[in-house]
Amino acid sequence: MALTAPTGEWTDEQKTLRKSLNEYFDALNEGHLEDDAANRFNRDKWDLIRKSGVLRIPFDPQWGGYGLDVLTLVYVLENLGYGCRDTGLLFGAATQVVSAAIPLQKFGSDELKERYLARLVDGEILSAHAISEPSAGSDATAMVTTATEDGDEYVINGKKIWITSGPLADIITVYAKTGSEGGAAGITAFLVPTDTPGFHVGEPIEKLGLNTCPFCELEFTDCRVPKDSILGKTGAGFFILEHVMNYEILCIFMMMAGEMQERLDRCIKYAKERQAFGRPIGQNQYIAGKIVDMKIGVENSRKHLYDTARRFNRGRSVTTEISMAKLITSEANVASALSAIQIFGARGYTREYGLEKGLRDAIGAPIYSGTNETQRVRIASMLGL
Repeated sequence: MALTAPTGEWTDEQKTLRKSLNEYFDALNEGHLEDDAANRFNRDKWDLIRKSGVLRIPFDPQWGGYGLDVLTLVYVLENLGYGCRDTGLLFGAATQVVSAAIPLQKFGSDELKERYLARLVDGEILSAHAISEPSAGSDATAMVTTATEDGDEYVINGKKIWITSGPLADIITVYAKTGSEGGAAGITAFLVPTDTPGFHVGEPIEKLGLNTCPFCELEFTDCRVPKDSILGKTGAGFFILEHVMNYEILCIFMMMAGEMQERLDRCIKYAKERQAFGRPIGQNQYIAGKIVDMKIGVENSRKHLYDTARRFNRGRSVTTEISMAKLITSEANVASALSAIQIFGARGYTREYGLEKGLRDAIGAPIYSGTNETQRVRIASMLGL
């Protein structure tokens, strides 16, 4: 079953771009369960992502991009989430778009753009961003990694953790403290090649899900970077991070909405075909109720994500909206994955059907991109509480 486009006015160009991904799905899905079991990033599938053009959507044509807006980006990514079962690969693709290329295009110097942006947009080189630390996760302002000015350079010291695509990355956006100011004012973003002396990339971290997208720790020991590696201005790192996180949540969670729709379609089909007690299990009210809740979950998620993307596209603040969209989608996805396993019964519990992998992948969503507890606190503060 094909994904039905959301309501709204979409141009022929947007529809064609969205549909153009369909030809890649069979190849992207081939062996995805085996790749997951082996904790293997599949370079051939990365090349398919590059070939599809999805990485190019939000970037200016002078850098090899398509010059399209964020609404087009999420519209196309929803279909990618629907058709591609390799969730780790999707996670890595979103990271490639948002971690270095998005802030580089908006905040980087002409020299940095000339050096890296076209290669990032093409997917020739891979990227990541280093935000979380062993003692600072959702509270990014608590980071203790420092970048100390020394002549024409900054010297970075500290550790980062949970770095998506870290073992693969050629260049990483590193957020570090550059001043004595507390809180957000003292954070600066640097674009740092991973082969820089003093930059140590750790081994991949074993984890519950998203196994085709490796995570790692990073360690900086007197890592020297030139001042021209700064994105934006000194002390502007937290502002840049806020902008990047809006893109990250819209991209990752819109693909998640596509995944939820595919899971829903699969459960409806199974509930119509699977017989128990002399009738299709979909005629059992308990099963039908689970499917209805899955439908409500995906529609709520899509509505909040598209409404937020439209608002963001108009240049308006989405502080509350992005938190709500992340909360609603991540929690709906976990519930959807649990329901799918219950609907499929013993088959859902086995690796063969991939539904248990969907649950393992879903469990991380209430944690990454700012924990759901942090999002609730953020929304409460926006309500004056």
